[in-house]
Amino acid sequence: MASQRALLPRSTPAAAGISSTSILALLDELEAQSIECHSLMIVYRGQVVAEGWWTPYSAERPHLLYSLTKSFTSIAVGLAIADGLLSVDDRVVDVLPDHVPSDVSEQGRRITVHHLLSMTAGHGKDSLEEAWELEPADLVKGFLRAPFVAAEGTQHDYDNATTFLLARMVERVTGRELPEFLDERLFKPMGIDHAEWDRVASGLAFGFHGLHLTTEAIAAFGKLLLHGGRWGDQQLVPREWVELATRRHIETLPLPNWAVNPDFTSGYGYQFWISRHGYFGHGSFGQYCAVVPSHDLVIAFTGTVGPTTALPGIFWDHLLDAAPPTPEHDPVLADRLRHLSLPPVAGTPAPDRSLKATLNAAADSPLPEGTPVTVDPTSDGWLIHLGPSLTIKAGHNEWHESSPLGRPVVASAAWQNDTFVADLYVITTPHRVRLTITTPTATATWNTVPLTGPNLTLHLKSPLITRPDVS
Repeated sequence: MASQRALLPRSTPAAAGISSTSILALLDELEAQSIECHSLMIVYRGQVVAEGWWTPYSAERPHLLYSLTKSFTSIAVGLAIADGLLSVDDRVVDVLPDHVPSDVSEQGRRITVHHLLSMTAGHGKDSLEEAWELEPADLVKGFLRAPFVAAEGTQHDYDNATTFLLARMVERVTGRELPEFLDERLFKPMGIDHAEWDRVASGLAFGFHGLHLTTEAIAAFGKLLLHGGRWGDQQLVPREWVELATRRHIETLPLPNWAVNPDFTSGYGYQFWISRHGYFGHGSFGQYCAVVPSHDLVIAFTGTVGPTTALPGIFWDHLLDAAPPTPEHDPVLADRLRHLSLPPVAGTPAPDRSLKATLNAAADSPLPEGTPVTVDPTSDGWLIHLGPSLTIKAGHNEWHESSPLGRPVVASAAWQNDTFVADLYVITTPHRVRLTITTPTATATWNTVPLTGPNLTLHLKSPLITRPDVS
């Protein structure tokens, strides 16, 4: 792939005034806790002091941000407000009157931009699934029909649908689709030319999910926020909006099914989490843009982590200390960052023979029950045929790439005794499929099931288009 133009200046840790030993210790702990990392970029005093990608992930490849997308939608709202087209006190029913149900409640009529941004509409839970069930063709109407259990403005409930409404309100008042609006006002002026968006079935951008960006673009966004919306000599986002969006508006409670994490119980801003140290945008499975103004620090991270992982606290443990620079360890850090890798499938390349099997599908299978699976050896690996439309290349002790339906898959495989095993990375996402074949049966399982559903074919199309069922 063609390399992207650098968005941020580089420095050695010592020259910028940060300890490479501390960064090495951070890498050690991420490894010790078996956290699956895809990328890490640390920006200190405006310069990239450490950056690494765990092969097969790489610098030039955008990564799905999941709900970190929400923070970008917040910036779009701020830009519309700066243009005089919207205000935090505007009501949904006034901006989107054609999406108001005839039986809308009085509380539904009172919901404002502020309530959506701070996720304090009062539904008591994530309303996305219920709103979809109530109004399959109109999520805004479904949101307004879903019952309210708390007075607006009094309780934070993590609610994906609020951001969907914000995206539609921005589009209504600006006359531009959300991706186009952010391209024009934010991404292109910053030099970001690769933003990709997943979409709901109607073709609209989710708003609360679905943005793909490179790690450096995530870090550049953090630097923009750290500098109060200024990028070079341009004030792209009003400083007042950045300050408003990234300050605490409501207290937060532990997330359902998550371990208690003090950085998620320190309050919520306008589509930003308020941390013990600064603030951050966060997406499912561990997508982070963390900003610590007190330390002039930005951390961009992508990976696949669970709800019990102590992120972003691990970052604070190693990067916020007062350890002096260690220039003698800078080359050690640089070498380690160059050689980060996820392990390819272990095993041998033999036997050199074709395989035919039939998929035995369990719950959340990426492929339907009975899918025919064929494996043909090549000079440097295998061709894996999954049904009639998916052919994926896999290497032995290396990664091979293919794009059977538009989005790339990077795969490795090996024989483990009489079993053929392959890992298929949907490389622009946190997800991969483990394929195991012991003839005549094949099984396929996700490492983590995508929030937009288990159908592998869906996730290999670009853009992904699905109903708004992310939860």
